[in-house]
Order: sequence, then C-alpha cells, then structure tokens
Amino acid sequence: MHNTPQANGDAEHSTLRVHVDGGVAWVELHRPEVLNAFNDTMLRELAGLWTRLRIDDEVRAVVVTGAGDRAFCTGYDRAGLDSSDGLDSSDGRVPDGDTDDEAALLTASSPFLRADVGDFLGPKSCGLWKPVVAAVNGIACGGAFYLLGEADIIIAADTATFFDPHTTFGMPAVFEPLHLLRRMPLGEVLRLALLGSAERMSARRAHEVGLVSEVVPGDRLRDAAAAVAGIIAALPPLAVQATLRSIWIGSEMAPGQALGVAHALVAAGTDPAALAAGQQTFRSGDRPRWRLR
Repeated sequence: MHNTPQANGDAEHSTLRVHVDGGVAWVELHRPEVLNAFNDTMLRELAGLWTRLRIDDEVRAVVVTGAGDRAFCTGYDRAGLDSSDGLDSSDGRVPDGDTDDEAALLTASSPFLRADVGDFLGPKSCGLWKPVVAAVNGIACGGAFYLLGEADIIIAADTATFFDPHTTFGMPAVFEPLHLLRRMPLGEVLRLALLGSAERMSARRAHEVGLVSEVVPGDRLRDAAAAVAGIIAALPPLAVQATLRSIWIGSEMAPGQALGVAHALVAAGTDPAALAAGQQTFRSGDRPRWRLR
C-alpha cells in the first residue's frame, strides 16, 4: 500500500485521501465535518485526480467512498451558497480556469453558458474509463448521485440511506434523477426526486430496485469493495476497459447503433498476449474460485 506521485492524498489534496494498493486507487472524499459535501476545492481536486488516473497504468480500478461512517457524500456544501449570491448546485467552476473565467461562468446571463458540477465531479465526465466501485458508507443525497450515476458497481453498508433534497429547498432536481434513471425504475426515481427530504430510501430498498448490487454490514464495506475491485484490477486491462465502454455505450445508444460499433470495440480491446494467456488458463483448468452472490 503506497501513495503515488500522481495520487498522493496528503501532498496533493486537501479534500481527498488517495492511495493505490494492488492496482486499485482508493479515493476517500474527506470533508467529514460537513458529511463529505463537496465544495469548489473538492471539485477541482476530483477533476484533476480523474484526469491523472486515466493515464496512470498502475491503476486498473477505483474505489470511491466517504470519510467516517455517517455519510458517503451529501452533495453541494450549502454553506457556500451564502457567499455565492444564492447559486444553486447546477452552477460550477472550471477546475483549472482563472478567477475571471470562473466568475464569468457563475454570473452568465444564459443557463446554456454555465458550467455544471457534474462536468468535474463524475469520473466518466472527466474521461476516466476504468471501473469505479462506489462504497456507500452512510448518507448519499443530492449531488452524490453525480458520483453514483457514473460508478459501475455500487456496494452499500446496511446503514446507508439515499434521498434527494432539491425540491425541499426550492431547487429543481434535474441532473441527479437523470443519472438515476440508468439504474432504477421510473416510479422509484420519481418518488425519490419528488419527495425531497421527507423520505429516505434504505440500503435494502436500494438493493431491491437495482441501485446497489450488494448490501453488507458497515464493518465489512471496505472489504467487500476491495474484493470486487481487486478481482477487476487483476484482469487484463484492455479487455476490461473495452467491456466497460461497450456496456455504457449500450445504455446510451439504440441497440442497432450500439451493435454497429461493437466490432470496433472488440478490435480495440483485444490484446493478443492476454488472449493467449486466457486460452492457456482455459486449457489448464486453473480457473479462479468463485463465490455465489
């Protein structure tokens, strides 16, 4: 277990804790004093981290979680709204832009010219196409769904809860439910988005409706995430990344369109050396032990 120059949690970040272990980058949202709510600093740091991890060949999978056991992430830090002229969570700042550019985005008269926090918060929005496992260790609400919406596998502690408070505070919930529609039935998304802070979805219910794939006791959450991410990290990375891209493309395109690019993904994701090693594993019968979920 070590920190890398590209992902050093102490030297490079003030709102994140990052280390790499066995090909897995562990990313901890580290603002426990505000239940890991994100601010502009965290947005900049996450965007920079996702961009660096995409070219770090040592990293083959990612686990993202929150500090402590009370919250995964509670969305945008509303304490910052008082100093931002009442801006809502649909406004964001350019991570690497200068102050004048950021101010222009925040005060743009047209909503079409404003940046969105999701442009910097989500790994895939920042070009990271390596598998991301989200380990939800408590409350996940509001802007947390940017991260969960772009995660590939979500594992939750049995104490985790999910809700979207936007409407309670007079804000439209738009990006968050759009992300959730990939993972949950329409009726469940409508209920979660429209009831605001008045109702929370339990980890058990989140599992029932498909938002999370596994629920474990809180003291086993990191072990469960490590097991899944470790298996993925041990597999041939090109095959994994091509598989990941194909599934996400299939979720966005019409079936015929997705099948139209399938041959290109097979070609791009086939490594002759990895293919030969896989064939040897098949012939030898030395296959990994499996567990039933």
